Amino acid sequence: MDALIHIIETYGLWVVFVCVLLDQGGLPTPSYAPMIVTAALAADRSESLWPILLVATIAATIADVAWFAGGRRFGAQLLRLMCRISLSPDSCVGTTRRIYEQWGAPSLILAKYIPGFAAVATTLAGQAGTSWRRFLIYDGIGAALWASGAVILGAMFHEAVGALLQTLEDLGHLALLLLIVAIALFIAYKWWQRRRFLMQIRMSRISTDELRALLQSMPSTVVLDARTAESRAQSGWIPGSVQVGDISQLQLPSDGEIVVYCDCPNDASAATVARKLKERGFKRVRPLAGGLDAWRAQGLPVDQFLDPAAS
Repeated sequence: MDALIHIIETYGLWVVFVCVLLDQGGLPTPSYAPMIVTAALAADRSESLWPILLVATIAATIADVAWFAGGRRFGAQLLRLMCRISLSPDSCVGTTRRIYEQWGAPSLILAKYIPGFAAVATTLAGQAGTSWRRFLIYDGIGAALWASGAVILGAMFHEAVGALLQTLEDLGHLALLLLIVAIALFIAYKWWQRRRFLMQIRMSRISTDELRALLQSMPSTVVLDARTAESRAQSGWIPGSVQVGDISQLQLPSDGEIVVYCDCPNDASAATVARKLKERGFKRVRPLAGGLDAWRAQGLPVDQFLDPAAS
């Protein structure tokens, strides 16, 4: 623990830069605590706090720019990769998309205060075609506010932080062991949370070929679109599909075939809607494997609003 404190005292700005960059880059690396400790130590020595704020803001912005550029270039592919390697449930993408579509780029100001929102939001901003100028303005404001919170906490409670560091120093190797155990428990909890969610949405899927054949043989088949109205208008929809609003308001046949689709990783939103319908007594409900992306990849028709300016 002495060595850790010495590193922060000697290379505080580098510690802050690396920790923030890794954290905002998606790795489970603590960044807020190093910022608080570095600010507290600077306050004890009556040093300026502005360099800490500047370095943390720059590091966070660099990571966000990488996610934003990736979203512009790879879009849904990057989102699926993020959910595959993330410990957060895949539902975070659907939740983040709804927030971003409602508030747009200004939502980036508070993105870092919402667990699981920041990296996904910046990627969605790129996928949505947000301009670089708007992104950098709002993301920069958000990064500065987020970093300033840690710096202010460190400066205000520098005596308490100093007392805590002294306690950790007295504990010696035990403090390091407790820190490792705490990190391990956090990762285990996030893994369990994701595992539980994947178990909840585990059910049989219907393929695009099967759905096409089903629609030809049973035209009464109900196809539900689990995406937001904004996503539906932006990227189109499977012909004849109905956008899911309030499930309780849907008029559905109790014994008919129902297929639900989305455009999210692991068909998370579609599977969640399908599970809720099953709980309401609908037996023949299945999510579409691969969602709209799989349907479009097969060259199957997609309806979309016509742009009046193009006509």
